[in-house]
Amino acid sequence: MIPPIREDVEGIYNRIRVVAPMASKVSEKKIDDDLDYSLNDLLLRGRVSAQAIEKELPSGDKVVEFRLIVSRLERGGVDTLDIAAWSSKMRRSALTLKEGEWIEISGSIHRRFWSGPTGVASRWQVEAAEIARI
Repeated sequence: MIPPIREDVEGIYNRIRVVAPMASKVSEKKIDDDLDYSLNDLLLRGRVSAQAIEKELPSGDKVVEFRLIVSRLERGGVDTLDIAAWSSKMRRSALTLKEGEWIEISGSIHRRFWSGPTGVASRWQVEAAEIARI
């Protein structure tokens, strides 16, 4: 479901070198200050809120969209999240989902922008990389 971490802890430590050991304290300096440690990887489990809908965008791209209902365990209530399936494999998979079905999604979150009648609009959307029934 979630891809394995590409770099283990040892790999991270290999990028740090000891510059000057002082008494019992060791100063460390990063070899490369331009490293990007960003991670946009998520795992969601929830219920499908309704049948997925296939859309063709003005660009000609196709996307299948649906919503996932995820319970909030700490505060109660639910979140309803917009899910998008862009690859042909994920589009086919999303179109077979039934309302109320429990699924697991791995993917990433993106902010989508488009031109609407009132100007530029945007929303957050989860891009599904994998969809599995549970």
